[in-house]
Amino acid sequence: MKNALLAVASLTLIFGFIFASSWYKDQQAEKSSFMAKENVSTFVRDHSQTLGSDDAKVYIVEFMDPACETCAVFAPFVKKMMADNPGKIKLVLRYAPFHDGAEVFVSILEAARKQGKYWETLDAMFKSQAHWASHHNPQPERVWEFISQIGLDMVQLKKDMKDPAIAKLIAQDMADAKTLNVRKTPGYFVNGRPLQEFGYRQLHELVQSELQAVYKE
Repeated sequence: MKNALLAVASLTLIFGFIFASSWYKDQQAEKSSFMAKENVSTFVRDHSQTLGSDDAKVYIVEFMDPACETCAVFAPFVKKMMADNPGKIKLVLRYAPFHDGAEVFVSILEAARKQGKYWETLDAMFKSQAHWASHHNPQPERVWEFISQIGLDMVQLKKDMKDPAIAKLIAQDMADAKTLNVRKTPGYFVNGRPLQEFGYRQLHELVQSELQAVYKE
């Protein structure tokens, strides 16, 4: 009987140690995750538009301008990286409307968000960008031709564009862009790490390094 009690006590201690060790490791992993960092709000605000799983451990934070040609070119590349790593990458869009009048295009996007058509509107903008955002002959009024084809309530959209909250979120994003020294678009950060040298390969390598760090086999 005494031996049996000792065996039970020993097993209890062993399982208790295993549980405590596992709990500690989980806590440490949580503390070291990007979203647990103290300054994470500078990268991700409550109003930030996101794409991808909430369980993703790699966050691509992009400061973008809807009138930015490079932003349009890189959009499919980023989405392909996400598709190649299902559930592991989350895209966070922040605004840095550096082009003249770009705040209007941001307002269109935010108004489209209220109708549940944010990504469709952004996609239509990027695909038609050459027609309305050309640096040689910009014709911003032409953007309406293209976004009117995706099922938006255009009357409501133009009303929602006037929401004062949009100007506030643009101001917040611009302030964060300044804090993070973002001077041109697109400006990328992967789990808080800035893309030091711009390019497809460099962004891919930065994302891959974070994937390998947080998804260890």
